Amino acid sequence: MSELKSQKDAYTLILEAIDTGVYRPGDRLVESELAERFGVSRTPIREALQRLETQSLLARDGRSLIVASLDHNQLSELYAVRAELEGLAARLAARHASVEEVSVLRDMVEEDRNLLDDPAALSRANRRFHKQIHLASHNRYLVQQLDLVHRTMALMATTSLAAEGRGVDALAEHEAIVNAIEARDEDRADEALKTHISKAFTTRLKLDSGRNSRLS
Repeated sequence: MSELKSQKDAYTLILEAIDTGVYRPGDRLVESELAERFGVSRTPIREALQRLETQSLLARDGRSLIVASLDHNQLSELYAVRAELEGLAARLAARHASVEEVSVLRDMVEEDRNLLDDPAALSRANRRFHKQIHLASHNRYLVQQLDLVHRTMALMATTSLAAEGRGVDALAEHEAIVNAIEARDEDRADEALKTHISKAFTTRLKLDSGRNSRLS
């Protein structure tokens, strides 16, 4: 295995561990422990940690690196940027998506109805759905920016889809987005996706408020 391949694997493995909640905001990441867990030498682990720190996914706590957390202002800024970029992706998808890409989106919505009792699985499916819209925009630079936004979303300790009733509502919103894309209605696709993100953000704020009140 080449050093470049090892570095990529180490980065991906750590990022996936953060994304799936193995490591949560505030958790300390130790080179030796990560190397042992993932079966990778310490050099690519060190380089992966440096890359994640540069991307603000990790933060310094003294001499240690910890998984970063988002405060209220950072969360607001992230969702504001996400709404604009996702809206643009939906707009471009309405313009450029092939018939096959629209069909895949519609199939995703139907298949995801079977996951309503499993918030974690629904969250993974939600990411796949949004990624498919990004790809359907046929704009590589937009896809790159959205990848960065979605990496930062991994810093959220819980999914908004865990809130009661949110899964059903989210799938209805997904269906509205697909309908607009299929109709080639760029304005409606843009607005439908921005509305979807706004409702997800509202749910996120309610979840965080409830968690903070229990801790106080």
